[in-house]
Amino acid sequence: MKKVAFYTLGCKLNYSETSTISRKFEERGYQKVEFTDQPDIFIINTCSVTENADKKCRKIVREARTISPNAYVAIIGCYAQLKPKEISEIPGVDAVLGAAEKFRLAELLDGFVRPEHPVVYASEIESVDTFNTSYSLLDRTRTFLKVQDGCDYSCSFCTIPLARGSSRSDRIANLVKHAQDIASKGVKEIVLTGVNTGDFGLQQGERKERFINLIEALDNVKDIERFRISSIEPNLLTDEIIDFVSQSKRFVPHFHVPLQSGSNEILKLMRRRYQRELYAGRVSRIKEKMPHACIGVDVIVGFPGETKDHFLETYQFLNELDISYLHVFTYSERENTLAATLPQSVPMKERNERSKMLHILSDKKRRHFYEANLNKSFTVLFENDLEDGRMHGFTENYIRVAAKYDPLLINEIKAVTLTSINSKGCVEVEEFVDKRLTMAQV
Repeated sequence: MKKVAFYTLGCKLNYSETSTISRKFEERGYQKVEFTDQPDIFIINTCSVTENADKKCRKIVREARTISPNAYVAIIGCYAQLKPKEISEIPGVDAVLGAAEKFRLAELLDGFVRPEHPVVYASEIESVDTFNTSYSLLDRTRTFLKVQDGCDYSCSFCTIPLARGSSRSDRIANLVKHAQDIASKGVKEIVLTGVNTGDFGLQQGERKERFINLIEALDNVKDIERFRISSIEPNLLTDEIIDFVSQSKRFVPHFHVPLQSGSNEILKLMRRRYQRELYAGRVSRIKEKMPHACIGVDVIVGFPGETKDHFLETYQFLNELDISYLHVFTYSERENTLAATLPQSVPMKERNERSKMLHILSDKKRRHFYEANLNKSFTVLFENDLEDGRMHGFTENYIRVAAKYDPLLINEIKAVTLTSINSKGCVEVEEFVDKRLTMAQV
């Protein structure tokens, strides 16, 4: 029995696909092991959102060769689709598989005998039109369920359409069945993932299935206690979706809504499909319906043409918004994108300084959000995540909590009262057990 190890770079979507591919290997008789357990085969699932992701891939290949010098090393994922020849020239790589081929990995490379020269299976991205259902399982407390793949948008900074192809979706009936299968494994929370999740069904012709129809159907899957939407574009986050989540039985009050810039001028250069006024309206609508909702924001700093005034416009816009945290990305030039050809490149030193300012703002926003929810009651899904004898979990509105370790609490949802913020930025909790209040903190 050959041993196979997997390593995933990038987003939740990649994690869902890695998990699905690993199960296919196990079905064929391979033994899944940890990266450091001297496997016979390494499968590295790559990301290529930033230049740093490419460098990480090279480093992981070097580590794999150090751990198991004679192992077979195969590279899949976005980087593999974008630059298959470049990856095949990395010392130690045996195979590269693109977007159309990665789900046939075990079939295409069956036997995994190291070739004399690296092999490349990478079709042109235009031929990638199949939806492969994927979901993570047993890798962590929550499951990531892929509902949509690819993207028809043409944001000037993004290579994802070149790496994943056009927008396509699963069918609602299939996704409900998968959710039920996941529930049968004891999973309490499912996170819906995709490249452009809100685009679900919009490119499916006569199917007439939309994202609102999907979440309405999933809301009736009784054995899943929580559904979480991983990310949704502001122009696709309709009042109908917000209103539904506000009264849903299972969808939690947590939205992650990409902004990218608070300057309309920069948004136009980015070829985004909204202006800041629409974004502010989405935040206002969420908070009107769910005052306790958590709202996360993606933002890019240092985009070509972003002057100091543009950045300060973004900073002030974010500072005034009732949001909970930021995911800050420092702009990175990517080949074959319109942004890479734009003038007025921002010096890297300036990009880093702007990034630091927004990271500080994010910390302040998160702290303010946590403080606003102290002495209130929520539910927490506890995870097998230990640090200094404390276990952690997340409330429905995505507040990270800490409690004294109790193995009986892992993968359990408990009602809690948030009491204080500790030195590491987590909220301490009091736990309700059999409706009697007991302390779960030291």
